Amino acid sequence: MPINPSAKVVALNSAVIPRRLTPEASRLAALEAARALLLETGPQAVTLKAVAGRIGRTHANLLHHFGSASGLQRDLAEYLTKGVCVTIGKAIHQMRDGDMTPRQLADLIFDSFDREGAGALASWMLLSGNEDALNPVVEAIHNLVDEIAIDGHADASLHELTLELVLIALGDALLGAPLSASLGLARETGREIAGRKLAASFAEWQARMAEDGN
Repeated sequence: MPINPSAKVVALNSAVIPRRLTPEASRLAALEAARALLLETGPQAVTLKAVAGRIGRTHANLLHHFGSASGLQRDLAEYLTKGVCVTIGKAIHQMRDGDMTPRQLADLIFDSFDREGAGALASWMLLSGNEDALNPVVEAIHNLVDEIAIDGHADASLHELTLELVLIALGDALLGAPLSASLGLARETGREIAGRKLAASFAEWQARMAEDGN
């Protein structure tokens, strides 16, 4: 079931979550609880039992929504990634309008993947053999690229840049601190590399727009 990141979410810090919720509200409440568990304890804590206990629902109720623990992880990955893509999409338009620098956009991309726990969740799913759960993640990023590209799906250069940046951001979230330290590099080096690549890509985009008279 497609997830709308802008849909109203039941606040988990409220004293009591209503017993009667619409199916969408119940599902979103579960995903928010799963997100909280991911950030607090790590991906291994995202289980149907733990999420059910967090929102005062039964294990059977969570099975109805997600089918299995792997289904919960898949939907959580999709939920997180769609939210990250919405944020990045808005920021790209801000950069194109001159309201954000390429380095600021790079920082936002890195912070979004790190803060939401997307890197840790993706690695956990791969290690647990739940590779199919990453399909919605890949699709969400693909859709974002097609949306912002000048030539849509034909804009191969933007696809390559996105692949590079996402891999750098996810890798930085997982190994950035120890790897940069072992190489004698500053912790910000990954972000600086991403910022330089974004700056070069943005300059090319501006040149193309100028040639087209836009």
